[in-house]
Amino acid sequence: MEVKKIKLEILGLSSSQSQTGSFALVLGESEGNRRLPIIIGMFEAQAIAIEIEKIVPNRPMTHDLFKSFANAFHFHVDEIVISDLKEGVFFAKIVCTDGLKKSEIDARPSDAIAVGLRFDAPIFTYENILAEAGIVLTDEEEEEEKERTEPKAESKVKVKKESSSRKGDDFKNYTVDKLNELLKEAIDKEDYERAAKIRDELGKRN
Repeated sequence: MEVKKIKLEILGLSSSQSQTGSFALVLGESEGNRRLPIIIGMFEAQAIAIEIEKIVPNRPMTHDLFKSFANAFHFHVDEIVISDLKEGVFFAKIVCTDGLKKSEIDARPSDAIAVGLRFDAPIFTYENILAEAGIVLTDEEEEEEKERTEPKAESKVKVKKESSSRKGDDFKNYTVDKLNELLKEAIDKEDYERAAKIRDELGKRN
């Protein structure tokens, strides 16, 4: 009997309250109110965030390299599956194909999702994993979550950024030309958090 697969969406990414230097990636079922939070590392969070924010890095990051490598050998990523949960640790598979043969590659969920985003691949998990690790939102919590996410109607994803450590990092007073210049500088320095903030400010001006 085939195990039921459930489609997930990325709902948010925020600094983990429990582990310094870690991030909580929140996945939610497309047709339901269960959430699947996964703790991921800073590098993978950055790789996911810059793809969500559509920031093009100056040099290819590891996950961009994976995409170029796959494209060079005519492989395409079909889907990402959060496939297992053992003692609180999640496992994933990258399902890819060359058009004839399907292959499954083992990966950490954070890497799998960072790669999957670059191919616009859907994310799935199994019912038993959601039943074990999913958090069910009450109607009240769901309303609160809706209120928090609705202002960004153009994107279902919240990339929650901590307030900047730089004093004076208030981009409101800059001209659009200056912001574009700062954005280029931030990307050149590979400071993607700053780049995302500048891009957000540019977005408000348009």
